[in-house]
Amino acid sequence: MDVEYRRDIKFPNMPRHRHQNPGNARFTDLDTVFAHWSKMPLDTIRIATRSSKLALWQAHHVKSLITGACAVNVVIVHVRTEGDQNQTDPLRQFGGAGLFTREVQRSVLDGDAHIAVHSLKDLPTESADGLLLAGIPQRAPKFDAILLPEGASIVNSVRDLPNEARIGTGSPRRQAQLLHLRPDLRVLEIRGNVETRIAKLDDGEYDAIVLAEAGLRRLGLEDRISFLLQPPEMYPAVGQGAIGIECRSDDEDVQQVLKQITDQNVAFCTRAERSLLLELRAGCHAPLGALTELENGQLQLTGILLSADGTERLEATSDGSPESAVEIGVAVAQQLLSAGGQRLVEGQ
Repeated sequence: MDVEYRRDIKFPNMPRHRHQNPGNARFTDLDTVFAHWSKMPLDTIRIATRSSKLALWQAHHVKSLITGACAVNVVIVHVRTEGDQNQTDPLRQFGGAGLFTREVQRSVLDGDAHIAVHSLKDLPTESADGLLLAGIPQRAPKFDAILLPEGASIVNSVRDLPNEARIGTGSPRRQAQLLHLRPDLRVLEIRGNVETRIAKLDDGEYDAIVLAEAGLRRLGLEDRISFLLQPPEMYPAVGQGAIGIECRSDDEDVQQVLKQITDQNVAFCTRAERSLLLELRAGCHAPLGALTELENGQLQLTGILLSADGTERLEATSDGSPESAVEIGVAVAQQLLSAGGQRLVEGQ
């Protein structure tokens, strides 16, 4: 049975606060409580997630992977994040990294859940104290897509869009790359979930919008894709299309479960991408794109960094063994910084 709990519900068999003890255990220290629980058999895993349709798709996908790998019950814990509560202001104006992850992470640290499921592109590169990025399943398509209003004439590329077309995207990465290709385009902010953005498009607020291909396919909306944006025109975000699963760093049982559903090749690729972002100290709102390719036992990472208006664009590439993913990311970051990337990072 798929039971979904909200975060404000008290779980009778799991400690939420420092003075709530499991069963008859007489503990007052939260770490001691968790140490007590870590010795008990793992028969249920609670997944903390945002409540949007896309986030819930990801949570239920992880649930199916877990139940397919081991005999445990899995339930869903709904969490409302700061990014969910403010649906009007541009993201970069009211918060930095963690807008869509902090409260979900807190659910795990507080004991409401065992794991937190995120879109990996939203997850800060520096782990929260007490948490570990322990699971990265198979990746979905990692490119972006252009959507046109219903009934619009067919367009097959950015170059075919009308002069001064109004393009809805709140991503500085997408905005900068679009302006690099077409300085005449009017890139406009857009907020809301996938369905809300598509409704705004069909209502005439935009001539086109940009969304992630992965999210559209996960929601069964791939028929709305007019054309894909792929390198060299548009590089995806760090971690785009991947799901990141966190658990407590001292929860070895859950870590073993997540290890079973991790795609090691995806883990290598995203490790290189996140290493690039971490070394640049660029933040989640930087006009930074990254593409990893794994072929013939070699991992290649290409990173691009742009000015906000798209007039400047830097590109760097490095490769090596998958096991050296972190070093590859650092090498690409250093190349970008040596070419003047620090100025672009600080200008975001």
